[in-house]
Amino acid sequence: MDTRWLSQPELAAWVRLAAILELLPAALDTQLRRDAQLTHFDYYVLAMLSEAPDRTLRMTALAERTTATLARLSHVVQRLEARGLLERFPCPEDRRATNARLTDAGRDTVVEAAPGHVALVRERVLDALTPEQVGQLATITDAILRRLDPDARRTAIYERYDR
Repeated sequence: MDTRWLSQPELAAWVRLAAILELLPAALDTQLRRDAQLTHFDYYVLAMLSEAPDRTLRMTALAERTTATLARLSHVVQRLEARGLLERFPCPEDRRATNARLTDAGRDTVVEAAPGHVALVRERVLDALTPEQVGQLATITDAILRRLDPDARRTAIYERYDR
């Protein structure tokens, strides 16, 4: 197999993207741990539940929305449940399935953590861009997501924010 090596412009772009992939999660985790004793993934799980009808989702749907494996999600949910931020219970429509529901304490935690989280996202990412670049970022990330999710199984997760 012949390797298609990266051109200089491709390498420059890739190295910068790789740096963002390393630096941004750490910045998000630092802010959320300081303000709410949550990791970014913890916050994302709680936020997805906060947007769901009755603040409830099947674990499989929650895994899909957070792009997590069920094993990873189960571990995080167990930790959040121990803190009283969510609860699990058998799905009434399918007793083999498990639902997760955001508790009032979990909702309060998301509401309290959201302003600091949004401020950091603005400060570190969005305010560094012009409005045109924000549109370009959406276009670029869509193109990459199509490659990472070629069957478009997760497309609806992202596109619901386009409205």
